[in-house]
Amino acid sequence: MLDLRLPRALGWPGSGTNPEQLFAAAYAACFHGALSLIAQRAQIDIEDAEVAVKVSFGRDPVDGSYALSTDVRIRATGVERHVAEKLIRHTERLCPYAKRPATAYTAL
Repeated sequence: MLDLRLPRALGWPGSGTNPEQLFAAAYAACFHGALSLIAQRAQIDIEDAEVAVKVSFGRDPVDGSYALSTDVRIRATGVERHVAEKLIRHTERLCPYAKRPATAYTAL
């Protein structure tokens, strides 16, 4: 059982798990799984790959309502940057979470 709380960004105490944290965890797990599958199919070893997702709660610049933005960081030790970027592009098309707009990806 989780103690759910609204985020500090909305003026609440934030002293528990908020929906954005759950979304970030699910996003990271899904993206990592899809990335692993794409790499396996391409016969590229990314066993030590790490995916970290930060979700920010803010305002949509178009209509002013609430919106989420994500910052996804992928570390794939021993994989050349251009190869990692190609894997990420393919993973974006496979992972359902990545099909959202306004997502920034960084290969480290």
